[in-house]
Amino acid sequence: MADPISIKQTIVVRSRPDVLYRLALEPKRRVQWDPNLVQADYEGPEGRLANNARVKFKFSRRLLGLRFTAKYGQLQAPQRGGWESVRHVGPLDKLTQSWVFRPMPGGTEVTMTVNARVRFGFVKVPLERILHNMVATTLLELQRRVDAQGAQLLEEMGREMQERQKAEKKAAKEAQRAAKRKK
Repeated sequence: MADPISIKQTIVVRSRPDVLYRLALEPKRRVQWDPNLVQADYEGPEGRLANNARVKFKFSRRLLGLRFTAKYGQLQAPQRGGWESVRHVGPLDKLTQSWVFRPMPGGTEVTMTVNARVRFGFVKVPLERILHNMVATTLLELQRRVDAQGAQLLEEMGREMQERQKAEKKAAKEAQRAAKRKK
């Protein structure tokens, strides 16, 4: 029997829904920023984002390097869209991915949902962990792609905070040494 896996994560990104819709669902754009995908191309000569359009995907080595064909469905630009695998994907019987873009003041709430059915029960736990990491990585990279300046600012702030903490620890050690010398 196939065991289901369902992962849903939400993040707020400072961008318009139409920009995020194209970045997340257009295969050629997606492969540029998503480290989980190595290859993504439309199947057939007329490649465009539409319901029932087929796309060939190849995951990175971290995701077992799986190749599969998916079919787009539920496309409602720029609010939602997604795809589902046409056949099994390695140890997965079925794999689906859906995106919801909800505009809000200051940006867009992006919800990514991945559903999978595992063919073999003994691989459910490691595959669930791999899929969780994939979803988190994809959402963070989407945010970095759109908000590169903001992401850089956060990284700089983190570095400054670490340096401050190191300086405070060093000052505390110096104070302890000075206090020991006085005794």
